[in-house]
Amino acid sequence: MLLGKVIGTLTPCVVYTGLEGVPMLWIQPLDKQGQPKGEPLVACDGTRMAGPEELVYYEGGREAAMLLEPWFVPVDHAIVGIVDELHAE
Repeated sequence: MLLGKVIGTLTPCVVYTGLEGVPMLWIQPLDKQGQPKGEPLVACDGTRMAGPEELVYYEGGREAAMLLEPWFVPVDHAIVGIVDELHAE
């Protein structure tokens, strides 16, 4: 599970079969304390509910491809859920 913050949305020009209606969001990866880590990335929103400035957790690789219906659509990252609170020590 990876933590990130939604920093924007994307509108694709061409949509791959199986990704119709799936939002594409810009995600800023975060470390365990909630600080930015690395470069922003694009993730498909499997929940279809995340919005700007929300904390989300996401997966990458094969797990991301299995989150959406149908399985194994060509995605690198997909949002699994929305984080309500983050308690960092």
